[in-house]
Amino acid sequence: MTHIDPTDDQLAALAAVDPTTPIVMLNLNRYRDRACYDRPGPDDDVSGREAYLRYGEVAVRAMGEVGAQVLWMAPAEQVFVGCDHERYDEALLVWYPSRAAFLAMVSLDWYREALVHRSAALEHASVVALSGSSTPALGVPSRTAA
Repeated sequence: MTHIDPTDDQLAALAAVDPTTPIVMLNLNRYRDRACYDRPGPDDDVSGREAYLRYGEVAVRAMGEVGAQVLWMAPAEQVFVGCDHERYDEALLVWYPSRAAFLAMVSLDWYREALVHRSAALEHASVVALSGSSTPALGVPSRTAA
């Protein structure tokens, strides 16, 4: 089984928490060798990574609209602890000023239209919701953190 999109239950669980709390989404992506569009067009014979970049152009614009930003992004090198099925090609952290901002972004019609590229690009994905700080910054855990 591959995981690409959230289930209705996962979206509901995210929305059930205080909507004003900042959130960071850890995105772990494994790309297809070739993009797999449901209805491929003449320009859709591209790599999975190239299809994801098509999605990414729209996602960055949508993030800007809701006040979010990419904190960090890097190619994955190896699975150090775990199994080969947990292999990913890339990881990125995206900060949102609130859960409500994230939910507003994923509700934008023009953003949702770009998800066709994300689906075509990804062989497998994990997106983990993390507690975020009130400012978009990477930090070191402290003893006082919950």
